[in-house]
Amino acid sequence: MCNDYRLTVDVASIVEDFADLKIKIRFGEGAPNLQAREDIKITDVAPIIRTIEGVRGEGDMVQRRWSWPGPNKRPVYNFRSEGREFSSNRCLIVADGFYEFTDPIDPKKKRKDKWLFTKNDEPIFCIAGIWRDTPEVGEAFTMLTMEPGPDIAPYHDRQIVILDRGAWADWLDPSVSAKSLIKALPPGTLQVEQVG
Repeated sequence: MCNDYRLTVDVASIVEDFADLKIKIRFGEGAPNLQAREDIKITDVAPIIRTIEGVRGEGDMVQRRWSWPGPNKRPVYNFRSEGREFSSNRCLIVADGFYEFTDPIDPKKKRKDKWLFTKNDEPIFCIAGIWRDTPEVGEAFTMLTMEPGPDIAPYHDRQIVILDRGAWADWLDPSVSAKSLIKALPPGTLQVEQVG
């Protein structure tokens, strides 16, 4: 599952990308000063865009912790989407790449092989997420997962839910069925390269 992703794009570029889709980004807590990060890992703080109650076509960008403690105290950083509707607390997790890890091709290599996935012809993409407020860490987010699509299946038996650009506004609108938005991307949508 995804436990490491990348965001090297600045706030202005993200706002511009959303504006192209007629989605206005608000900054209820002030515009974050995002630094380019090759690796955003579990428990790191990162930007998400949350639903604004009762307002369609807008989202609120805030910085929150990735993962909340589960019942066994392990971090909940991925969350199965199957059979669930997610009628509240939806968010978009902005990324420009994510990583999967496989057993090394070279038997002498001690670490796993690291693969970077990016979206063809799109500088950023959004991962479907949900957030919740917890007594232990406050508000935190997690990434939704699903059965793997054709680009990811050779590397992992699950994948994060990458939303089609046309679905970003719908994901921020809880009246739109989540099940209708969660689907695999067509083959060849993602580029993959070995980076470690």
